[in-house]
Amino acid sequence: MIEDFECLRVDGDVVHSAACPVIEEVPLSIFINGRHFTTAMISPQMRREFVAGHLYSERIVSQVQEIESLEVEGDVARVIVTNPIRAVVPRRPIVSGCGGIASFLDEARLPRIRSGLTIGMEQAREAMEAISLSKTHIATGGVHSVGLFDRSGPLTIVEDIGRHNALDKAIGIQILKGEGFDFGRMFAACTGRVSSDMALKCSVAGIPIVVSRGATTGLAISIAQRTGLGIIGFLRGKRLTVYSNPERFEIG
Repeated sequence: MIEDFECLRVDGDVVHSAACPVIEEVPLSIFINGRHFTTAMISPQMRREFVAGHLYSERIVSQVQEIESLEVEGDVARVIVTNPIRAVVPRRPIVSGCGGIASFLDEARLPRIRSGLTIGMEQAREAMEAISLSKTHIATGGVHSVGLFDRSGPLTIVEDIGRHNALDKAIGIQILKGEGFDFGRMFAACTGRVSSDMALKCSVAGIPIVVSRGATTGLAISIAQRTGLGIIGFLRGKRLTVYSNPERFEIG
């Protein structure tokens, strides 16, 4: 996941050569029932989990049983699904700075999150602390971390160059477990901003709350208001901002 590159380090008048750790970025082309679906630029680990989570969060499959086979070889993933008609809409390439299909968003078809989950300051702060311990981020400064938590602690924490990719990987880990997971009892925490893509992925999965140390966007808030997603941003120390569905945050 990390490569060393020769670089020059400059500190005032001091210049010296060094081996600099840099995060890897690789293409992954996804084919569904023999047809090219999209190509994503991702960090190289957890490719299978990324594909499963991406198909779920993009509503190509609604349960893991609809994935008949999933094989990843090098930079190509080949998937057989029971309902390939959902995958016929052309997808633009997914690069590390933006997500999947927000530009194709039909707000009239947004899902509704059916969960009564709430969290307080303690759970939010502990989640943010947990995803901020990334050794890869400390070494490179080049990854986002996303975690899925319940009220008792972390369930999954993953990293990727793109926060939306990391969310897909975290979702994929859960759905590949098969039976027994319940996104309605989980909340997400991420190191990057909560964009429309992040809000939509959480809403589709049924994750009721997303916490970030960063900002959000107007479209993300609009999606959250319509789906029941609670967005909490700018969590730093004892401060935070609740942008949507404030009933999901326990005050006091």
